Amino acid sequence: MTRLFDQPDDFAADSAVGFVAASSRWVRPVSGGVVRSTRGADPTVAVVIGGGSGHYPAFAGLVGPGLAHGAVMGNLFASPSAHQVHAVATAAHEGRGVLLSYGNYAGDVLHFSRAQERLRAAGIDCRTVTVTDDISSAPASEHRNRRGIAGDLVVFKIAGGAAEEGMSLDDVERVAVLANERTRSLGVAFSGCTLPGAEEPLFTVPEGRMAVGLGIHGEPGIDEVDVPTATGLAELFVSSLLAEVPDGVDVAGARVVPILNGLGSVKYEELYVVYAAVDRLLSEAGLTVVSPEVGEFCTSFDMAGVSLTLLWLDEELERLWHVPCDTPAYRRGAVGGRIARDSVLLAPEDEVVIGPASEASRRAAATIGRALDDIAHMLHAQAEELGRLDRIAGDGDHGIGMQRGSRAASAAAATAIAAGAGARTALHRAGDAWADQGGGTSGAIWGEMLGALGAALGDDAVVDAAAVGGGIVRMKEAVMSYGKATVGDKTMIDAIVPFADRLRARLSAGDDLTVAWADAAETASVAARATATLTARLGRARSHGDRSLGTPDPGAISFALITHTVHHILEGDD
Repeated sequence: MTRLFDQPDDFAADSAVGFVAASSRWVRPVSGGVVRSTRGADPTVAVVIGGGSGHYPAFAGLVGPGLAHGAVMGNLFASPSAHQVHAVATAAHEGRGVLLSYGNYAGDVLHFSRAQERLRAAGIDCRTVTVTDDISSAPASEHRNRRGIAGDLVVFKIAGGAAEEGMSLDDVERVAVLANERTRSLGVAFSGCTLPGAEEPLFTVPEGRMAVGLGIHGEPGIDEVDVPTATGLAELFVSSLLAEVPDGVDVAGARVVPILNGLGSVKYEELYVVYAAVDRLLSEAGLTVVSPEVGEFCTSFDMAGVSLTLLWLDEELERLWHVPCDTPAYRRGAVGGRIARDSVLLAPEDEVVIGPASEASRRAAATIGRALDDIAHMLHAQAEELGRLDRIAGDGDHGIGMQRGSRAASAAAATAIAAGAGARTALHRAGDAWADQGGGTSGAIWGEMLGALGAALGDDAVVDAAAVGGGIVRMKEAVMSYGKATVGDKTMIDAIVPFADRLRARLSAGDDLTVAWADAAETASVAARATATLTARLGRARSHGDRSLGTPDPGAISFALITHTVHHILEGDD
């Protein structure tokens, strides 16, 4: 378990402060993460990587010459917000475009994609390459739906080497895509990881057993077997990865880079015992091993686990793999000719401006503030149960993420309301804060929902029942467009849609807002509980098939709980 921390909620931020203090040779802090502290003689494409904290050296430990230009640092096991991604990418940009690269997780995709839209709108050419190396997370026919694990290092290193050589954004993107297409990984775990302050790990593995196909966020494996010998594990890794050779590769005489990655608490000596067998098995298969790596490259707190990654080289990829680099956690060769970076290039914090609002809208904002405060208290009380539901087939962090996000949203709204904000501004500030601090898919979606509701209510209009009903419909439409989920996917949408539709129907029939909301909230609860009969089709639970059957979706449950909390506020205002 994780033992050393002050306040659990501040762990990621405290760790980032210490990392920057210890790594000032390579990095400087910016809003949302870090960027290089030096630059080359000529500008290059900026490679910006990122994801949740808890995976060091991914992601901040890979920032430096020859590798990444910046890293966005989300909260523990939670994707960074679009605002954080935008801030780091803006600070890292050197005038030749930005390549965003990260593991293919729903929350990261939502936040990074939104940041990419903002960068392009500002005139910065921005591309994205997601890492999809984990063969256990989807079949080969759906390889674009796979998640990224230790193969992150491969794609980041190849892209960084291409940028260092002065390649154009088109070519940096091209070789990063090729590196991803030629990278395959498989991971196993002997025990789960425990977040700071948590009383139990995100998942457990019975004594003497090994989970196969685990995720790096505490997602359980897709299979469970007896713990093998080191040679037996190497045989599992090599046979599984050689069963899926990338298109265009002839195994006979192929050149591969093997990366044996420790996930947190497996000792280096153990890794070397496994690697001895990996090296022998690859050679016996007729492969030429090139520049192998053994160590920790993408971890999961204190998880006892190991993964093997194979990068199948061609001439260009091999050259780029060997481009010198110098970062806090990964170095190769010698890098020279660096110039200290001018601090004025670093992105400033966005200035908070509270615009004018009508008295009616300020009164509505006050009600919104009370609701958000009650929501934060309710989610704090429900965090453990929501986490338990999420651990069945996910990574177990839904309760923590909702707790952090709602608390930040409440505080941001309170600050805005105290400064005279109307409903729109209060909700926008709350949504941005929820997305920033909650992270993950739920953080992105709640940020989007609050923003859409705020846009519908405005800062100068009377907030009556019709306005609220219209705002909830816009909220529903926004999240369906943003998250791409539909009813039946076993997500929050399964509760949002029936709630919004029922509320609109009752209001159209002439019901009072409080009465209509109560009925819609009960409808949401029934729909949320009914997700127990569904098989997940999206998100991290998707790769676990029927494992979530019998358990309701935690996002749908948390949404239903929030609707009931808001109803209590509406009753008090009657």
